[in-house]
Amino acid sequence: MNRKITLLLVSVFTLALSTPSHAFWNLFKSSYTKTKYPIVLAHGMAGFDNLGPLDYWYQIPNQLRKDGAKVFVTQVSSFESSEVRGEQLLRQVEEILAITGAAKVNLIGHSHGAQSIRYVAGVIPHRIASATSVGGPNKGSPAADLLMQASGLPVIGSPATGVLTSVVDGFGWLIGFGAGEKLPQDSYAGLQSLTSAGAAAFNAKFPAGVPTSSCGEGAYSVNGVRYFSWSGTGAMTNLFDVSAYAMAGTGLAFVGKSDWRNDGLVGRCSSRLGKVIRDNYYMDHLDEVNQILGLVSIFEANPKSVFRQHANRLKKAGL
Repeated sequence: MNRKITLLLVSVFTLALSTPSHAFWNLFKSSYTKTKYPIVLAHGMAGFDNLGPLDYWYQIPNQLRKDGAKVFVTQVSSFESSEVRGEQLLRQVEEILAITGAAKVNLIGHSHGAQSIRYVAGVIPHRIASATSVGGPNKGSPAADLLMQASGLPVIGSPATGVLTSVVDGFGWLIGFGAGEKLPQDSYAGLQSLTSAGAAAFNAKFPAGVPTSSCGEGAYSVNGVRYFSWSGTGAMTNLFDVSAYAMAGTGLAFVGKSDWRNDGLVGRCSSRLGKVIRDNYYMDHLDEVNQILGLVSIFEANPKSVFRQHANRLKKAGL
């Protein structure tokens, strides 16, 4: 046994001396997340690629890259309609395809980003390998419905809509400015897109992967594009996370609804698209992308692991 170990060590040492250092260490590098096609991440409403030290996809891109994936993080308007955001993402995807020379890309969209990737998959399906919705309001959100109703209330004799949208649009501009982008902002159009009626109108144009039943699965593959989804139904998942309290508050909009189990902003059934990986992770809406700063539940799979597992799933599927 000792002789075999000695021979093995000598062989490894000899290989190390005869191989360039980068190539040698690549022999031991994991390829767990090395998908055939690049992965493109699309953020949700009020999102960004990075804002100073804060990453929207906190630590997720690096976790994917570490084990072989090529990952691109995109930036669209923080607040805009699904179609406008989708067109912005389309242009970036076309740039990524040109830069990498890849035949296709794998799209992953969180929250409102789910509509963005579905738009792109609908416009250029021949260049898209897969589209994955993470906590996407694919059939709208009662929280958006409630906000839309509230926007019509009078504020000092004027509709609240004008006041609120001006403030929120300014906030969106600040997010974009901090992220190094100058993009148009229209929070009212964005809110409309996420209502039940707005989502239904979008689904009529881009139905691929959307379940036809109230809480079923959608088509797994449409026009050569594979569709997947996952989401959470957690509340107050980490008491040290200030955003958890906000998600618990917005989750009250689902009281009395048929799709009452939710992540704070999106109902379990609404989140479903194509093949449902899982729709009941103990995660709230921001936990799904490891926010804020990784303060998520210690009693559930870590979001970074969920993304890594999905990349491996895509790899195994030849995507």
